Amino acid sequence: MRDHTKLRAFELADEVAVLIYRATRRFPREEMYGLTSQMRRAAVSVPSNIVEGCARETQAEYLRFLEVAFASLRELHYQLNLAGRLGYSAASDVSECDIKMVEAGKVLSALMRSIRNS
Repeated sequence: MRDHTKLRAFELADEVAVLIYRATRRFPREEMYGLTSQMRRAAVSVPSNIVEGCARETQAEYLRFLEVAFASLRELHYQLNLAGRLGYSAASDVSECDIKMVEAGKVLSALMRSIRNS
């Protein structure tokens, strides 16, 4: 079993989740069950899938959960940009989250590549 707390990808994904929760606090109330909920679920999905993948026995299962985490991160990236275009998020919040998501994506992608090449 792998220790997710030692992975930089997990650290970054966790930071993204916290940033998204903070950013969505200021969304309009009518978005509570719409974009706010979608973004929060996607944000929590990223570190959750990393954790679950670390608990899996095989490299193939581990990789599959990392791929799901990466897909959730990409989904979240779109949602964040949509929220910015709709005026739900301040440009500074979008920028801060965007920078962290890009970094998380690069680290997660490198981790997946490393597993595929081993």
